[in-house]
Amino acid sequence: MCPANAERTKRLALEALEWATDELAAADIPTAVGDAEIIVAHSLGLTRTQVQAGAADRLVLDDAQDAIVVDFVERRKAREPLQHLTGKSYFRRLELAVGPGVFVPRRETEFVTQLAIDALRTSDSTAPIAVDLGTGAGAIALSMAVEVPASFVYGVELYRDAFEWTRLNFETIAPTNSQAILGDMVDALPELTGLVDVVAGNPPFTPDGVDPITPEVRLWDPPVAWRGGSDGLDLVRALSRTALRLLKAGGTLAFEHGVSQSERVAALLGADDWTSINSHTDPRGRQRVTTAIHP
Repeated sequence: MCPANAERTKRLALEALEWATDELAAADIPTAVGDAEIIVAHSLGLTRTQVQAGAADRLVLDDAQDAIVVDFVERRKAREPLQHLTGKSYFRRLELAVGPGVFVPRRETEFVTQLAIDALRTSDSTAPIAVDLGTGAGAIALSMAVEVPASFVYGVELYRDAFEWTRLNFETIAPTNSQAILGDMVDALPELTGLVDVVAGNPPFTPDGVDPITPEVRLWDPPVAWRGGSDGLDLVRALSRTALRLLKAGGTLAFEHGVSQSERVAALLGADDWTSINSHTDPRGRQRVTTAIHP
């Protein structure tokens, strides 16, 4: 029976939180506790931190708030991304707007973002330029723009459905030192040839014929955001070529790839004459990020 029927006693937020957690856990949602906290917080107009601190424990949900909790829990049990439900994706310091048509940023991408930010901060330029190729919602690009305010960052996105989210986030979060570009990474930004300090990206890297294990990606993220060609490296090749064109001598390339691709990525970059090619182990012990220096 749906717990949000009109005849039942109105629930405390704490009761709703316990119910949501139990329902999500029973559906094998691996992030049941956190998702339940975010769902209840969203229904009340609070933050997750406030819910965790007990600010909502004695609050009573009205009918509309309770209906949101029930609806979101049922949709989350069907593996619809939590970020699609709330319209928000939290990434480092950012609150990004996301929804159908754009790849939802993942926490693991924060690692490559940190490497890109470090490279931007150590550039010898007083006004460094960075480019994020295949920016999607703008997680990497806008993190660079916000955390290195002296920089100017371009985010390039090819697909129009995704670009609607790209443009919204760039205009909302960093309107003075970033620009969203609708275009193909293959020939993007010819006016910046040889002028860029950092090129970053999280290109699609799943080989054709292989579906992502995570249902949220497989069922909801646009396939163009994760399909990478026959060996998964088509967009890595394009990223390498474009970064070679855009970067100044000594500039840094930093990008994410599949956990089993580091050796092939290093060989690909070596064939393109990159120097200082390094595979990095992320906090979970996986080699999924590579950096290289423009010769």
